[in-house]
Amino acid sequence: MDILTKILQFILSISILVIVHEFGHFFFARLFKMRVDKFYIFFNAYGSIVRFKKINGKWKTKWFSRNDKSMRKKLDANCAAVLDEKGRPETELIPLEDMSDNNWNKYPEQTEWGIGWLPFGGYCKISGMIDESMDKEQMKQPSKPWEFRSKPAWQRLLVMIGGVTFNVILAILIYWGILFTWGDTYLANRDVKNGIVCSQLAKEIGFKNGDKIINLDGNSVEKFGDIQIQIIRDRVKNIEVERNGEKAIIHIEDTCISKILKDKEFLSPRMKFIVSGIKEESAAQKSGIQKNDRIIAINSQNMEYFDEIALCLSENKLKTAKLELVRNNDTLIIHTEISESGQIGVNISDSTLKTTHISYGFFEALPAGINKGINGIKNYIKDLGLMFSPKTKAYESVGSFIAIGNIFPSLWIWEQFWKLTALLSIMLAVINILPIPALDGGHAVFAIYEIIFRRKPSDKFLEKAQIFGLLILLCLMIFALGNDIINFVIK
Repeated sequence: MDILTKILQFILSISILVIVHEFGHFFFARLFKMRVDKFYIFFNAYGSIVRFKKINGKWKTKWFSRNDKSMRKKLDANCAAVLDEKGRPETELIPLEDMSDNNWNKYPEQTEWGIGWLPFGGYCKISGMIDESMDKEQMKQPSKPWEFRSKPAWQRLLVMIGGVTFNVILAILIYWGILFTWGDTYLANRDVKNGIVCSQLAKEIGFKNGDKIINLDGNSVEKFGDIQIQIIRDRVKNIEVERNGEKAIIHIEDTCISKILKDKEFLSPRMKFIVSGIKEESAAQKSGIQKNDRIIAINSQNMEYFDEIALCLSENKLKTAKLELVRNNDTLIIHTEISESGQIGVNISDSTLKTTHISYGFFEALPAGINKGINGIKNYIKDLGLMFSPKTKAYESVGSFIAIGNIFPSLWIWEQFWKLTALLSIMLAVINILPIPALDGGHAVFAIYEIIFRRKPSDKFLEKAQIFGLLILLCLMIFALGNDIINFVIK
């Protein structure tokens, strides 16, 4: 069920993003009176799950149907098949007047809406545009007034950046809704009174348990949860900490970035050992430990933090420990057995770790949402920069749809779902605006070139550029999938 929940969240999130992105293209295309042939969620190679089209004022539906390009063999004046250079019969589109009334292609002025069977995105097919459909037959025909290629370059540019624009708007609207509905709750760095607990990697870099983070390269940090990602994203060189009342500087090498990126326990807030729950039939229950008891010593050794006590219990497995604890301002001595796993059967919490909560009114949440969206774009651009730095080896963390699906939690939490959807919307916008042929950014570059130089690239060049861009994307997908296999299967 955990996997199913992740999959359902992933599918819903991607579906929302694709619909909004493609609707951005659709909106501007229709605004400039371009004909939109198809609008699909998921790809419909060879066939569709369902498709709709308005014909003669009535909506028609087809379930589980195959694609029909309405092509026929091209014949010469003697009704013989015309062959291409390789001896293969050439094909041509069937003229509208020769199509049957039941053929949906006879009504190209109406958009075909549908759901494909290949769940890797979706598309908005605009008439007269060289896109991922690679419809060369249409491009061989003389251009029509309603086609993409017949419109001014500035209109085509707006159509191409429409999807990215709508994704950014979507992210901002989602953040607006999140802040208005749930506000913003976080652990402030200033409230980590007991310092940090370090992973083995953090200790190797130079951190010690109990250190308090003061600044990163001279910049203060408001949210404790942002420290690790800020170290990675900004390639922080020097971290100032407070250690036993004195200041110390910890230097971070670029070669550590990839390791920090993979370390889920790099830095965490240090917690006192305060009992929040007792497990049934556990040694703690049998020895009389109660909720809210705070352990301050084991076997006459003073220790009050979870990391210290957990280590001590692990070193004394299957032994009886003398616990000194505080209960209602009284100090008690209790003896309890330690299990083979180094535990006594309690859950812990730390009431000294106070979180900060900021509530937003409906109108207050909008500028905060805009700010969150802008920062999200800036941060993701920095993340992409890391991918191209050999020293950081951040490219090892590039993942495909498997990794993306895995970021969703096992439980369906709406706040978390919308936060991840907003993040993915920003990622989709930034990636799509990259100047790579086959992406929106590649098409936008060609339109800008035409605006500046008053000269349009040839259709043949655009076809080859599209193929080249698709090959680049295919290579990136294979690379990302390979990383997923290494991260989720081999490791």
